[in-house]
Amino acid sequence: MAASTDSATKATSSERQKYKVVAWLNNLIERLKGWTPKHCQKLFSERELIELCYRARENFWKNNVKLEIKAPVKICGDIHGQYEDLLALLELNGWPPETTYLFLGDYVDRGPFSIEVISLLFAYQLLHPDKVFLLRGNHESRPVNMQYGFFLECRKRFSNVLYDAFQMAFYCMPLCAVINEKIICMHGGISEDLVDLKQLDKVERPCDIPDIGVIADLTWADPNETIQMYAESNRGAGRVFGVEAVKKFLAVHNLELIVRAHQVVNDGYEFFAARQLVTIFSAPFYCGQMDNAAAVMTIDEELVCSFTVMRPDLKKDKEKEKPVEEKKEEPKATT
Repeated sequence: MAASTDSATKATSSERQKYKVVAWLNNLIERLKGWTPKHCQKLFSERELIELCYRARENFWKNNVKLEIKAPVKICGDIHGQYEDLLALLELNGWPPETTYLFLGDYVDRGPFSIEVISLLFAYQLLHPDKVFLLRGNHESRPVNMQYGFFLECRKRFSNVLYDAFQMAFYCMPLCAVINEKIICMHGGISEDLVDLKQLDKVERPCDIPDIGVIADLTWADPNETIQMYAESNRGAGRVFGVEAVKKFLAVHNLELIVRAHQVVNDGYEFFAARQLVTIFSAPFYCGQMDNAAAVMTIDEELVCSFTVMRPDLKKDKEKEKPVEEKKEEPKATT
C-alpha cells in the first residue's frame, strides 16, 4: 500500500513539473511575441535562456540526426537574426501548432537579434516537438558564429556563459529531414560520401562541423551549374555539386526532390537541375543591403509544392534613408 502511494505521489509530482514547464514555455513565447527592440533586454533573464538551451539540447539528443516528417509542412530557409521578419513570416503563414514547420538552419549571425530568433524557435520546438522541426546550418557552429555576430551579441547582452550554452544545443541538432520518404531537406547540399542514409545513424553527437565529409556537405555544399558531379568549394568547407550529381543522388536514395537553403536567392526560392532541387531563403532584404525577397515553401498532403513570397518594402526603406530636405521637395504621389 505504501509503495503504491509513493508511486502515485511521484506521478503527481512529475505531472506538476510538466505543467510548470509547459506554462513557462508558453509564457516565454508570449513575451517574445510582444517583443520590441526597445524592451528586448527586459523580456527574459540569462538564467531562463540557459535553461531553454539545456532543454533543447536534451530534446535534440533524444531524436535522430535524420528526421522523418509527414506532410503537410511549411519549409523555411535562413533567418539570420532578422527577428521582426521571422514574426512577420509566422503571422503570414500561420503560428504553431496549427501550422507545421521545418526550418533549415542559419538562425544566428548577421542580423541584430539572433538570441530572439533561436529562443523563439527552441521554445516552439520544445512545446510542439511534432509540429516544429529545426535542422542545423553551417552558422550553428562555434568557429562560424564566433566571427559573424552571435558571439558578440551574447557577450554584450548577457555573457559568454549563454553563448556556450547555445553551442551545446547546436552540437546536438539534426542534420537533415526526409518528408514522406520522397523529399530530402538539409541546410547545405548533397554529399558524394553519403551512399546510404543509414550512415547518418552513426553520427556521434555532440559534435562540431568539420571542413570535409558528409556533415560538412549537408551544412555547407552548394549547387553549381558549371560542373556535372562534384568539385571543391570556394567556401573552404563542403563541396559543390552539379546537375548529374543531383540526378544520381535522387536515384540512389529513391527520392524525388532536394530542398536546401544556404544561399541568398532574389525571389526567395530558386530551382536547379530541372526542378529536382530548390533553394529556399527566408530573410528578406538580407542584412539591410540586398533587395531579395523571402520565401516559405508549402508541401501539401499530395506532395504538391507552392511558395509564399515576402518582398521587402524597398521604397519605404529608401524613403527613410533620404534627408529631410529632399522629402520636403518631393511632389505628392498621384493615383
